[in-house]
Amino acid sequence: MDYHVIVIGSGPGGYVSAIRCAQLGFKTAIVEKYNSLGGTCLNVGCIPSKALLDSSEHFHNATHTFKTHGIDISAPTVNLKQMIARKTDVVKQNTDGINYLMKKNKIDVFNGLGSFIDKHTIKVSGDSEQKITGEKIIIATGSKPSSLPFIKIDKKRVITSTEALELNEIPKHLVIIGGGVIGLELGSVYARLGAKVSVIEFLEDIIPNMDQTMSKELQKSLKAIGFEFYLGHKVSGVTTKGKVVSVTAENSKSEVITLKGDYCLVAIGRKPYTEGLGLENVGIQLDERGKIMVDEHLRTKVDTIWAIGDVINGAMLAHKAEEEGVYVAEQMGGQKPHINYNLIPGVVYTWPEVASVGATEEQLKKENRAVKIGKFPYKALGRARASMDTAGLVKIIADAATDEILGVHIIGARAADMIATGVTAMEFRASAEDIARMSHAHPTYMEAVKEACLAATANRPIHM
Repeated sequence: MDYHVIVIGSGPGGYVSAIRCAQLGFKTAIVEKYNSLGGTCLNVGCIPSKALLDSSEHFHNATHTFKTHGIDISAPTVNLKQMIARKTDVVKQNTDGINYLMKKNKIDVFNGLGSFIDKHTIKVSGDSEQKITGEKIIIATGSKPSSLPFIKIDKKRVITSTEALELNEIPKHLVIIGGGVIGLELGSVYARLGAKVSVIEFLEDIIPNMDQTMSKELQKSLKAIGFEFYLGHKVSGVTTKGKVVSVTAENSKSEVITLKGDYCLVAIGRKPYTEGLGLENVGIQLDERGKIMVDEHLRTKVDTIWAIGDVINGAMLAHKAEEEGVYVAEQMGGQKPHINYNLIPGVVYTWPEVASVGATEEQLKKENRAVKIGKFPYKALGRARASMDTAGLVKIIADAATDEILGVHIIGARAADMIATGVTAMEFRASAEDIARMSHAHPTYMEAVKEACLAATANRPIHM
């Protein structure tokens, strides 16, 4: 065999898995279809979207809060070309970092489409065709944007998240199909820069997989920067004429609306990317959603092949894929790793940010679980008043009998960073009282977590 382990795909799941394999002493290769390592996340997903979110938030603050802070400037204007260029540079810094890590860990990189010849042999179709063999193979090919059968994505006016990261003008009216994370984040970028943004969502809530309290609070915040929402509407048609895109949708009462914009972003989720892998050559079948089926150890029905990340069941999150990559590598190394899927946090990088871990109130109600709920608003925080980030709240859900924390839900400034405390607490099965009795630095946003725990455990928040 040429290698102990071959990893197909270099996104967060793939490259992390390859690094952990190399650390464990395995001779490792990684196969990447594109010339740039890092997958969707680093190239056209997590990293570039956060770069644009940060840039647009700076502009929003310059136009809305600088004067209150005592900063007088002439009216700022958007240099979108420079904003996109900075984003591209951020992406390059990160992908260059992955190249460095491959060299540091002596991982061989093959550029080209990897496909199975048999359960040990991968054909790499790039500038030239070659074959490599491995004792074990990890599939980490990720996902791509989903669409609807009747929508023609022309990548000019009807676009996906990939094209939304490269626009050469600020839309006058951006119509977004889908009220999930991707649509709301990219909608936030352009709303802050002056675009009118309309969101059409089939369900009755935005970010429907999160706690409904978070959904309602985020909707209020996004409305404040100009978002319009059409919830409970099913899109029935998308047509383009010149520079105008018309999106037709209807609600449960069969009332039809038509929104006209200059761009339409289709953001209804993502689907596993398995095309061209040659799975049929090794007898691996897909489930009804196009995902690779694996057992509890993430091994496929073929004993030499594992799969991780977006191509298997579960949340399509970069950090979930990373955990699975380490999990598989350490199993191969004879270790006993574990993943608690209930404790993989979800984050929406709007402003305010939304972050969540554990069970939602709605899930626990369906289970007829007796719970205690504590909430604390950002507007009661000294730190939030100082930074003018008073929108949001912390919601703690604890078991009514044992006080064990079952869910942590945060909407507010720095929620994405704060949620790690919830993950830590729940990993060690902490009670709300445990967190409430810990000293939290003052003034910080984290005090809202302490106060919410006080509210949950004894209904005695100090500052409310």
